[in-house]
Amino acid sequence: MTDRAALELRLNQLLEPGRFKDYGPNGLQVEGRAEVGHLVCGVTASLALIDAAIAARADAILVHHGLFWRGQDGRVTGWMKQRLARLIQHDINLFAYHLPLDAHPLLGNNAQLGARLGWAADGRFGDQDLGFTAAVGVTTLDSVAAQLRELTGRDVTIVPGDGRPLRRLAWCSGGAQGYFEQAIAAGADVFITGEISEPQAHYARETGVAFVAAGHHATERYGVQGVGAQVAQDLGLSWQFIDVDNPA
Repeated sequence: MTDRAALELRLNQLLEPGRFKDYGPNGLQVEGRAEVGHLVCGVTASLALIDAAIAARADAILVHHGLFWRGQDGRVTGWMKQRLARLIQHDINLFAYHLPLDAHPLLGNNAQLGARLGWAADGRFGDQDLGFTAAVGVTTLDSVAAQLRELTGRDVTIVPGDGRPLRRLAWCSGGAQGYFEQAIAAGADVFITGEISEPQAHYARETGVAFVAAGHHATERYGVQGVGAQVAQDLGLSWQFIDVDNPA
């Protein structure tokens, strides 16, 4: 057991949210009970995750995608009311860390994704250094795609570029398709992220650099697990990861 303040302090020490210009508040988003014994981790603070955490008797939930984002109109209606009502009714704390959870050099989404795929990161790129790069000797696009399919359990979208052998990989989890040009500038032969938008297919064809979209949710399942395991060990908590499937 620990207390809410100690958990928030340890999370902030690990993830350093003050370093980031983000799209919403990082840290404690909904205050629940003071004592925390069981932590549930998940990608998004959806109603399905909250209900699963209630069933698991969680005292706190740690997510990558929280409830509050820049540009919301602030009204507590519809889906927002339902989620907040469940959290408040069951006195559960909600912690959310967005960009800090992408960027952590060992426990974050990108570090953990690379580690699971055997990619030893040797550089960073992109806005706030969120993207990672790695030299891999020589591999093929088919091999990279097969690795991603095996890890994520889903198909991937591929724009093959010019078919060159792959010596340098760049990746950034989630909706980082806008980083493609910066990945190209960093010397990548392929860029891996979660989503693809219309322009990236043209950039891949015109520059020869391959683009792989492996799923926003699928590429962001690993940071909360890394951080959850670490804070649970540090503070003597029980913890579990609950994966709410998302095709996006």
